Amino acid sequence: EVQLQASGGGSVQAGGSLRLSCAASGFDFDAYAIGWFRQAPGKDREAVSCFSTGDRTIRYIDSVKGRFTMSHWTLQMDSLKPEDTAVYYCAAGFQYGSNCLMASHAYGYWGRGTQVTVSS
Repeated sequence: EVQLQASGGGSVQAGGSLRLSCAASGFDFDAYAIGWFRQAPGKDREAVSCFSTGDRTIRYIDSVKGRFTMSHWTLQMDSLKPEDTAVYYCAAGFQYGSNCLMASHAYGYWGRGTQVTVSS
């Protein structure tokens, strides 16, 4: 059984940091890309970053570049802004090709999210 669980969320002031972790089990870690997504109230879910097990590259959305750092199983978030407030999810999707995809449809397994709240 595939299981994913994001953890590490919390409440911080703007400029603060949080480190999210994704605990995973039940699948071949080398065959699945990992993605971090977030969803703010009233907004669509958006991809934040992804890790490719094909070429070991990491991709980020423009709004978090230089502030967020993803490893295979963690997402270090620095210089947090109020607009980063959302529920964050980690997800796993079969790795086709060398790159990971920044799109939720590419990820078939999702864990419970963790709330991140950034106050101004």
